[in-house]
Amino acid sequence: MKSVGAGVAASHPATANAGLRILSDGGSAADAAVGAVLACCVAETIFTGLGGGGFATYFEAATGQVTCLDFFVAVPGIDGDREPGRMVAVDVFFGGLPQVYSIGGASVAVPGVPMGCGEVHRRWGRLPWEQVVAPAIELARTGVPLPAAHAATLDSCAPALAWGDGAAIYRPGGRNLGAGEVLFHEGLAGTMTLLAAKGPQVFYTGEYAKVLVDAVRAAGGNMGARDLVEYRVLESPVDEAELAGHRVLARHDLNRTVDTIAGLPGDLSRPNRVVGVANALRDQGRQKIGDTTNVSVVDPEGNACVITTTLGLGAGVWPHGLGLNLNSMLGEGELITSNLTPGKRMASNMCPLVVIGPDGGLTVAAGSAGASRIRSALVGTLLGVLADDLDMEAAIARPRFHLVDNTAHVERGYPRDELALLADAGWRIKQWPDLNHYFGGVTAVGRAGAAGDPRRGGVGLLL
Repeated sequence: MKSVGAGVAASHPATANAGLRILSDGGSAADAAVGAVLACCVAETIFTGLGGGGFATYFEAATGQVTCLDFFVAVPGIDGDREPGRMVAVDVFFGGLPQVYSIGGASVAVPGVPMGCGEVHRRWGRLPWEQVVAPAIELARTGVPLPAAHAATLDSCAPALAWGDGAAIYRPGGRNLGAGEVLFHEGLAGTMTLLAAKGPQVFYTGEYAKVLVDAVRAAGGNMGARDLVEYRVLESPVDEAELAGHRVLARHDLNRTVDTIAGLPGDLSRPNRVVGVANALRDQGRQKIGDTTNVSVVDPEGNACVITTTLGLGAGVWPHGLGLNLNSMLGEGELITSNLTPGKRMASNMCPLVVIGPDGGLTVAAGSAGASRIRSALVGTLLGVLADDLDMEAAIARPRFHLVDNTAHVERGYPRDELALLADAGWRIKQWPDLNHYFGGVTAVGRAGAAGDPRRGGVGLLL
């Protein structure tokens, strides 16, 4: 059976090239994924950043072991010395419909990206930490051209991203940054340089810890010093399901992606499967946008590392001189649960995954952006590769559908015979005019090749 070629898939050419450079220098999948994620924190700040959180899934080829790490955001307030103020409501238009989000200091949860990157590198990296951070430093010094797909996302998310100090970055001269224009964050190169020199703890117990706390509290939040000192990366249980004779492994996410795969119909032929797939994917109405991105990497030894990170929409809280925005996860309505205890992790839809073939070898390493659409994007992509025998690029790029309440949202070009079956089963069909970033942003490397999602300007590069 064909093996997986070493490569990187990401949602920005600069991100993918950073990861590929590290692979070329002899780095492991973990080195390249971490380097690419840090590059994301420069090139993809519309989606993610050092002030966010995420998850990693690692496949070790020599042993077949799969490990899931949780470095998502934690609920602040361990210090217990103040109550958060009011959040700032913003309307974001998506698919022509307004959706209310909340930003500001009170929306900021404890970030995990720096420590998560450090832990992935500590466990599975082999290059020096400074070498892994170097591509991000170089990108931060010059800035990075904004892809057209990212500019489209900015147009939707500008009420949050261009709020406060973000206006000068994302809306210079009173207009949104456009495709091809340079996204630049003053101070971020220095932040990355100190991160390279002193490691992730610079954000938790070092020079930047007080800067983060002061910025959040000045904006009405309650994150304190103990929240940062006590933050830890966690190891998560690994869920498993079978799909087309393959094993799919990932964390247990809020959308229950692996459970959904386990509930897919036995007949996976098209168009017969569509109603069964819809029933497995049946959603409860969550459709927030979310700013999220994913990096998928496979190294020459067959190890895989998939990392998904997010800022939410970004809180609009920019700690002085650091060139970074903090997350707005406490303002993401679909993530608010009844047990938001200080120090505890928030829930998330993110689901970096790996697929293991009947021979025990890696078949796919994949993840997606897209909040509640992550699950439908991943399921659709895996069906394309494993059931429909498509190459990775075709599986990711083909039209998708996503369910909200009793409505099937479908991209232009989705097969008419399947839409008819969905309509006959009682689903209302809402046609979208084209492919759209609403439907997620998959990046994947596997036996079927490497590809990024055209909806997010993604690319796949093989070594």
